[in-house]
Formats: sequence, structure tokens, C-alpha cells
Amino acid sequence: MSSIDEALLSTILIEAGRKPRVEATEAISGGNINQAWRIQLPDGEQLFLKLNHARHAAMFEGEAEGLMALGETGAVRVPWPLGQGLSGDRAWLLCEHLPLQSAGENADARLGECLAQLHSHTADAYGWHRDNHIGLTLQRNRWTTDWITFFRDQRLGPQLDQLSRKEGLNAMVEKGRALMESLPGLLPDCHPAPSLLHGDLWFGNRACSPDGEAVLFDPASHFGDSDCDLAMTELFGGFSSRFYQAYRHHHPRKEDYPLRRDLYQLYHTLNHANLFGGIYAAQATRLIEGLLSEAAKVR
Repeated sequence: MSSIDEALLSTILIEAGRKPRVEATEAISGGNINQAWRIQLPDGEQLFLKLNHARHAAMFEGEAEGLMALGETGAVRVPWPLGQGLSGDRAWLLCEHLPLQSAGENADARLGECLAQLHSHTADAYGWHRDNHIGLTLQRNRWTTDWITFFRDQRLGPQLDQLSRKEGLNAMVEKGRALMESLPGLLPDCHPAPSLLHGDLWFGNRACSPDGEAVLFDPASHFGDSDCDLAMTELFGGFSSRFYQAYRHHHPRKEDYPLRRDLYQLYHTLNHANLFGGIYAAQATRLIEGLLSEAAKVR
């Protein structure tokens, strides 16, 4: 969709409590999943609009609630959600539009501080008040008091179940299920505080404002091990050493972090294998085999 339907846009603005008058619209990147626009209103306000098919309405609901949860902590800036809903066959999410730029080292250091502050917000259990999405994949978040049980049953299990329905991946899935059974022995004393997480913290979901303020967006928020966010930052890279130094000043690295990092990266790699296939299945297999090797050492 190279241009946005004017009637659809008017409906969305009215439902979001805005007057249906627009100065200009501009199609911008919405990632691999959504269509997106910058909306210029006559009074100078700028809005950010995401659109997708109506079947993805729950994805936008979870994203809006995640943005509000992150923003309400005061730890980090987010594009504040102004409304979301359904209009005909289109699901939509409307947020404030923030002028953003790539994060340099100074902004990375600020983000490390902000993330450490975000992770200081904790719950009594692991999960979230609702299921949400990681990309287009449903992410289950039933409240659980044991972290390994939560990660095994609501992270690895559903991903492997999806992969079991794809051709040529039976061997990897069997190894993955063996790993699930090995987790209590592999990480016998893993009882992290249930921290509020961004949940999908790769470099494409962070930026900074022109004045250097750290900004996060596109969350898959829930309460879990704070190192889940750190592991995701390392999966695709893009974060400077100043980010990690600033973060670890408040949350020192635990001795078993490399093991947990590989486990947490496995979840995202399995999800990419489900969504995109290709090299991600091979990468997931290597992670599984490495973790199984570590599990064998502690039997």
C-alpha cells in the first residue's frame, strides 16, 4: 500500500479522539511485518500509524500494552500509544511520532542506564497479564512461579511444537525436546528476579532522540530473567561496549551468564526458524547441541 485510504485514516483519527483533518502523510518503514505512516496534523502534531490485516489485531493490543508498561516506569522513553483497534479489515495502532536517530556510544551508555532501571521493576512471578506476540508469533505468558518451568513450557515448547510441523526438522526438534528435559539439571539454581523486560531488544528496536534520550519500541514485554534482554542484544549485535558497561554497573554479570545467554538466544533463533526458515534452523541446532553438551557434563 503506497498511499493510505483517506476514509480509513479519518475513521482511525476519530476513534483515537482526534479531528479527522490531516496536513500530510508519509509512508515510512514498518519493519518486515507492518505498513506504517507518519501523519502530520494541521496543528503541527505528528503521529505514527501502523496497519496490518484484522487478524493481527491482538498483536497490536499486546504491543500497545507493552509500550504503556515500559513508559509508565519512567525508566525509558517510548512512543506513547494513542489508540488501537479495528477498522474494516485493517488492524491499527496509533502512537505519538518521535523524531529518532541512530544511537551512538553516548546514547548507548544512556540506554544501558535506562535498561538497568527498567529491570528494577519486578513482579511476584514470571509471565504477563496476557499473551502477546514476538514478531507474528503468539507468545504465551501464563503466570508461573518457577523460571525454568516458565521458559521450558511457554518459550521453548511452543516454538518446537510449531517447528515439528515443518519438513526436515525432526532431528532438531527431538534434540530440542531432550534439552527441555535437561534444563532443571543444566540450571539447577536459576531463580532470577522477575524483571520487566522489553522482550525483543535487538538493535532495530532502539534508537535515540535528537537530544540523546534513549527510546525503545516494538516490545514483547513480560516479566522474566533480566538477562533475556541482554542475550537478545548480543544475538545480532549493534550495541557498543558502553551500553554493557553502563548496564553491568547496576547488574553485574552472573557466572553462568554464557549458558543462560545461549538458552535465551535459542528462543529467538527458534522463532526466526519458524518465521523465516533458512539459516536459523541450522543456528538453532548448533545452540541446542552446545547446550546438550553442557548438560551432559553435569549429569
